[in-house]
Amino acid sequence: MTSLARQFGRHDSYTPDALHVDLGRQLILDTVRPITGSERLPLCSALGRVLAETILSPIDVPAHDNSAMDGYGLRADDLATDGDTTLEIAGTALAGQPFEQRLQPGQCVRIMTGARVPAGVDTVVMQEVARAAAGQVTLPPGQRKGQNIRRAGEDLRAGTPALPAGRLIRPAELGLIASLGIGNVAVRRRLRVAFFSTGDEIVSIGSAAREGQIYDSNRYTLFGMLTRLGFDVIDIGVVRDDPHTLETTLRDAATRADAIITSGGVSVGEADFTRDVMARLGEVLFWKIAMKPGRPLAFGRIGKLDGEGDGGAWLFGLPGNPVAAMVAFYQFARPALLRLAGVDPVAEPPLLQVGCTQAIRKAPGRTEFLRGVLFRDGTDWKVRTTGPQGSGLLSSMADANCFIVLGQIQGNVAAGDLVQVQVLDGIV
Repeated sequence: MTSLARQFGRHDSYTPDALHVDLGRQLILDTVRPITGSERLPLCSALGRVLAETILSPIDVPAHDNSAMDGYGLRADDLATDGDTTLEIAGTALAGQPFEQRLQPGQCVRIMTGARVPAGVDTVVMQEVARAAAGQVTLPPGQRKGQNIRRAGEDLRAGTPALPAGRLIRPAELGLIASLGIGNVAVRRRLRVAFFSTGDEIVSIGSAAREGQIYDSNRYTLFGMLTRLGFDVIDIGVVRDDPHTLETTLRDAATRADAIITSGGVSVGEADFTRDVMARLGEVLFWKIAMKPGRPLAFGRIGKLDGEGDGGAWLFGLPGNPVAAMVAFYQFARPALLRLAGVDPVAEPPLLQVGCTQAIRKAPGRTEFLRGVLFRDGTDWKVRTTGPQGSGLLSSMADANCFIVLGQIQGNVAAGDLVQVQVLDGIV
């Protein structure tokens, strides 16, 4: 495998100070490759998994011409050229109970939504415009041949791709697969992700914090973000600032996981041995990212550098400050982990243009991710910050439902200006 340093080049060539957010994200996405290995699961167990193979439709969907409306099925040739048309009702077609006869001239059939269109019927008139009485129905002018009929294969033709490999299986995909009569699917194995916090000042829950120590929150936010993505997570705990312990931990994690996420220990001048240990075990790049919060970031490979397999894992070294760790995870680790898990393509979260209710001070030169609250004000959507934006204020993330994204060249924001918003939680 080409070394990461040669592949990326010196990041100073991209920007005089630090790597741009978009470029750093793309470099990582271009480097990682999906894991191998798959399994076949019952459909109801496949929610949240990634398709390992393209699903071809075994049938036409719909399987037959059917009515898109409750109404009356007829032959367009029987419609009057001017004025109303009156036809004899020859019977009823229900979903699952077809009308088996062929219509004769001057006849129609009462038909319900989803019912198979009888032979000879080429048009359906909705019941709301019809007047039925004494076995006949009168229809107004203006009807068009072929209206209100869903054609066989209109959605999918037998033998054509229904869902591509790499598609994340959400509720809609479950329904689509079920509509094809398919009861089990091949999915990629779950991505295995190990994570731990670093630092002598970090204390795990259940231990007493001495003066100068803080309780570890990053492992819990990482656990939550990773679990919501459907990965198998391996919580390694807190690793002290000791070269031997860090090396042993990384070696072990690289044999158990496809990716390793650490928090803390990647800042300039912070625990110099961290860089040396990672260099001995593989190849890791330490970047300054032109962003706030989350400037320091490490990315690379621990163990084998010539492909996948036991003994090798991708490493994402996140900042130690709680908010910075979460922002760096969302912007860099999350898309890369989805790529590793086999999701293809990895979609960028949409950026919405929303009016900001307050002024924000911002100097050009870096991308800033402010914690925001997106809310409805009458007929308009607006956004405000959660308040103070320190990278250690985890309460600002708990209060937020979005990031206010102020781009690289963005300057100050005045109250009422449009800003870009990245919503944190979706609906699918």
